[in-house]
Amino acid sequence: MLIASSAYATIVRPLQSLVLLGVILFFIRVLSIATQEMRPPKEESGRRQRRRPLSLAFMEPEAQAGECIEVANPVVLGRGAPSDIVLDDTFLSTQHARFSTDGGDLFIEDLGSRNGSYINAEPVIHRTQLLKGDVIQIGNVILEVVR
Repeated sequence: MLIASSAYATIVRPLQSLVLLGVILFFIRVLSIATQEMRPPKEESGRRQRRRPLSLAFMEPEAQAGECIEVANPVVLGRGAPSDIVLDDTFLSTQHARFSTDGGDLFIEDLGSRNGSYINAEPVIHRTQLLKGDVIQIGNVILEVVR
């Protein structure tokens, strides 16, 4: 019995350790392949593509249709000073809405205007991110978010 026990210890125990090591290495390899598959592909040129920032294009009033506002710094639209962009519209408050960017994203914030600000016919309650194609209405002014 002593001989069988020592043969087990010299042959089977090292084999168990090798099998366990093989299983661990297999799972490490599977995890590395899975994380590679989840990473975004690298750019061909090695440079990051730069997206054009979102802008606001006038749809109404007709006199300004097609004009664009590029928002690099916070911009306040309203009926009078101290707004950055003053528009002749009696339905606008003096300072009606603020447009700003954060990390390349465009946001709108109603500044407590009497008639409100709307994104796709939904009222702006708090600072809200804008997406390409959104239609904004402040007073009689209608803007579209474009790239």
